[in-house]
Amino acid sequence: MHLEEGSIPVGYKRYIGGKITLIVAGFFILAALIVVSISIGSARMPLREVLQTLFLRHVSEQLDSIVFNIRLPQTLTAIVAGAGLSIAGAVMQSVLENPLASPFTLGISHAAAFGAALSVMAMGSRFSLASGTYALNALRAGMTAGTAFLTSMIATLIVILISNLRRGSPEVMALAGVALGSLFTAGTMFLQYFADDVELAAMVFWTFGDVGRANWSELGIISAVTGGVILFFLFNAWNYNAIDAGDETALGLGVSVRYVRFFGMFFASLVTAVTIAFVGVIGFVGLICPHMVRRLIGDDNRFLLPGSCVMGSILLLAADTTARMIMAPRVLPVAILTSFVGAPVFLYLIIKGNRR
Repeated sequence: MHLEEGSIPVGYKRYIGGKITLIVAGFFILAALIVVSISIGSARMPLREVLQTLFLRHVSEQLDSIVFNIRLPQTLTAIVAGAGLSIAGAVMQSVLENPLASPFTLGISHAAAFGAALSVMAMGSRFSLASGTYALNALRAGMTAGTAFLTSMIATLIVILISNLRRGSPEVMALAGVALGSLFTAGTMFLQYFADDVELAAMVFWTFGDVGRANWSELGIISAVTGGVILFFLFNAWNYNAIDAGDETALGLGVSVRYVRFFGMFFASLVTAVTIAFVGVIGFVGLICPHMVRRLIGDDNRFLLPGSCVMGSILLLAADTTARMIMAPRVLPVAILTSFVGAPVFLYLIIKGNRR
C-alpha cells in the first residue's frame, strides 16, 4: 500500500470494506438463523411468536418456558462453542504454520474424551436413564466435565513442553499433538474394553458432542472464557500476520515468535478444553471454518479471526438446527453432522492441498 498525499488510497479502502461487509453480512445471517433455530424442534413455533417472546412480549407460558429454558440456551451454546472452536483452529493453523492444525487433529479432543472415560470408570460418574434418554446427574456431570478439562489441558502442556525442547518449532508441536491424540485414543479404547454395559454406554454417549447439554450456568462459563480468549487473539492479530510471513520476518519486526506461539497454543487449547468439557467432542469445526473464511476474505488475521468466529457460529448452529429436523422428533447429536461435513472437506484438503 502506498499513501497518496498522506491519505489511504481509495482502492485499499474498498478492499478492506469488502472484507468488513462480508463479516457484517455473516452477523445478519446468524441473527436470522437464531430465530429460525429457536422455532424448530419437537414443538414447532411460528417465527412471529418467537420474535415476540425474545423481545419479552408475553405470548404464552408454554412458549416462554420452551424458549428461555430449552431453545435459547441451546442456540447460544451453539453460537459460542462454534466461535470458540473455529477461532482456536484459525490461531493453531497460524502459529503452527500448518493448514491441517485444529483442536481435533492435534489430539486435544481425544484427551478430553479420555478424561471423560476415566471419570466414568474411576469416579463412578455415570449417566442415568430417564424418560427414554440419557440424562446427566449434575454433580457427576461436573466431575466428568472437570476431568475432561484437566486431561485436555495436560495434553496441551505436554505438547508445549515438548516443543520447548526444540525452541517452539511448529513441526514439533504438530507431531507431538498427533502422537498424543493417538495415545489418548488408545487409552480410551483400553477403558472401554474393561467397562461394563452402563459405563460403556456413558463413555460413548459423552463422545457424541451435543450443545443441548449445557445449561445457563455452563453457558456463562463457556462464554466468559471464549470472550476473553477471542479478545486476546484479536489483540495479537498483527503478531499472527507477522508469523505467517515467516519466523525471520516476524523476529525482524520485533515479534517474540516463541512467546506468541506459546500463548497462542495455550489459549486456543484453553477455549477448546472448556467447550468440549461441557458439550462433548465436536470435530472439524475448528478445521474447516477457517479455511472457508480464508477463501472468502483472505489470510489477514485482522479479518480472518472475527470472520472465523462468525462462520463457526453459523456452521454449528445450522448443523444443530438440521440435527433437530432430519429425524424429528428424535434429535441427533450435532457432532455426527459436523463429522459428516468435515470428513470430506478434510480429505479434500489433504488431497488438493490448501493455501494459507
